[in-house]
Amino acid sequence: MADSNFIDYVKILCRSGKGGAGSRHFHRAKYVPKGGPDGGDGGRGGHIILRGNRNLWTLLHLRYQRHVFATNGESGGAGRSFGRDGEDRIIEVPIGTTVFDADTGEFLCEVTEDGQEVKLLRGGKGGLGNWHFATSTNRAPRYAQPGQPAIEKAVVLELKLLGDVGLVGFPNAGKSTLLSTISAAKPKIADYPFTTMEPSLGIVPYRGDKSFVMADIPGIIEGASEGAGLGHDFLRHIDRCRLLVHVVDVSGSEGRDPVADFDAINAELEQYSPDLAKRPQIVAANKVDIMTDPENLERLRAHVEAKGFTLMEISAAAHQGTRELVGKVAETLTSLPPVTVYEPEYVPKPPVVDTSEPLDIQRLDDGHTWLIQGPWLQRLMANVNFDDYESRMWFDKALRESGLYQQLEERGIEDGDTVSLDGYEFEYQY
Repeated sequence: MADSNFIDYVKILCRSGKGGAGSRHFHRAKYVPKGGPDGGDGGRGGHIILRGNRNLWTLLHLRYQRHVFATNGESGGAGRSFGRDGEDRIIEVPIGTTVFDADTGEFLCEVTEDGQEVKLLRGGKGGLGNWHFATSTNRAPRYAQPGQPAIEKAVVLELKLLGDVGLVGFPNAGKSTLLSTISAAKPKIADYPFTTMEPSLGIVPYRGDKSFVMADIPGIIEGASEGAGLGHDFLRHIDRCRLLVHVVDVSGSEGRDPVADFDAINAELEQYSPDLAKRPQIVAANKVDIMTDPENLERLRAHVEAKGFTLMEISAAAHQGTRELVGKVAETLTSLPPVTVYEPEYVPKPPVVDTSEPLDIQRLDDGHTWLIQGPWLQRLMANVNFDDYESRMWFDKALRESGLYQQLEERGIEDGDTVSLDGYEFEYQY
């Protein structure tokens, strides 16, 4: 696998851009000795965006690109001029790419369509300039809001091929030959096990302009679900298949028992994913043209039908029974749900913020305005949506548990005083 160009698993470090700081500027002009605040807002930091690209089918282009950083937003300027937004970084990925948090394993997002864009990491919001904080009692605010910090996260990108049908079976059972026979795909074919070293996709036409996608997975052996052979690396590519075509060699040319092979593959599927083992199957008894013992076929038929599966006799090499197999597969697909995709909406969980660090608490000269700053407070507020009630309640609870309210009361804060938290102003109420 070291020399293969088929890369379906990469780990990269991503970081969005930091928001630009708001400006603390006052208007200065001739004949205007006391101009008001006119500091502009900072620009937002750049996003990290995933974009689906149907022309890609591996993650090879990301193998050596282990760091993806967006640029920071620029600070605001005088005259209420806005800072420039940071540049977004777009990561092109093949369709079928899922993304997980590298530290927790949490599912983050998935790209399933060409051109689909998903914001993996949002850039920090730019800080507000000081003109936003001018009030009837404070006409010259000397503080502005800093930009929100960048978000850094190590993520795992995992490609799972989007195929309607997955070909499973032991090495050298004839899966690649079958795919090359019924589609335009040209997988490597040879008379020895493990000829197929990477998954292949083929579009199988039927009934004029209709078609379905079939995935040829490298041969599975006993212990594949635990890492033996190649199965551990490629079993994920049949996770989403609606239907499995189980190719079994019934020729007896290699001295194998087709019934035992059938049970062994299904045992590996069960071990890897119980849900995968429950997928509908069509059993293709292959190489019937060179079969030496018809009893093998009959034993397999009785065994398969007893489990509720359909068995079809084929010879992929001789093009025997393949048309009937395609018809049966197409007929079965019409009654099955669409290709399985991950649908949970990614909702970022409020992070655990260490509030043990001391805060800088200042009481301004007017006696009723409190300026509070600190690194953990900035990190906490970066994850608050003040337009959302539940988010505000979570924020209030975090401040209360940190002991901030108790500290303010000990210093003599009064009901109705103004509290400035990292540039946001609140009215204190008991």
